[in-house]
Amino acid sequence: MSTIETKVRVPLTCCVIGCAGSIASQVVAGEKLKLDPIFAYGLYGLIFGGTIPHYVYEVIERLFPYDSAFPLAKKLIFERLIVAPFMQAFSLYTLARFEGKNHKAAVKQLYTLYMTVLEANWKWLTLFQVINMAFIPPMLRVLFMNAVGLGWAMFVASKRRQSQKKE
Repeated sequence: MSTIETKVRVPLTCCVIGCAGSIASQVVAGEKLKLDPIFAYGLYGLIFGGTIPHYVYEVIERLFPYDSAFPLAKKLIFERLIVAPFMQAFSLYTLARFEGKNHKAAVKQLYTLYMTVLEANWKWLTLFQVINMAFIPPMLRVLFMNAVGLGWAMFVASKRRQSQKKE
């Protein structure tokens, strides 16, 4: 697969997974489908969902090459303690803005959900990141995490919906 094909397929895959996660979350909750969250997750996946992780994994490989001491531990610590907190904040804020919320409402939702989502990320996605960084070739890491991402998108969508209902 050429680099151009990869740069097109990864964002499209992320878009489809984001939409599917939003739809599945709404169906599981027994709610009528709303287009705003589906659009928000799809747009986020298309623009950021594959692009940012692709470059993050490239940076991680450069910072912690296989011939360094304890590369897996270093990669995992960097990703879990630096990348994950930033990405969760960025995702929550961006999704709210893509749904049409103003800055103040997006920040409020971020403040309400951030620690819950970040703690769940550390609890549930750490094992998948270990598998990803230990066994998956670098060029397939985003694709692997996309497969995991369907469940994660459903979780985040349900937490965001629960938060909106409380408001």
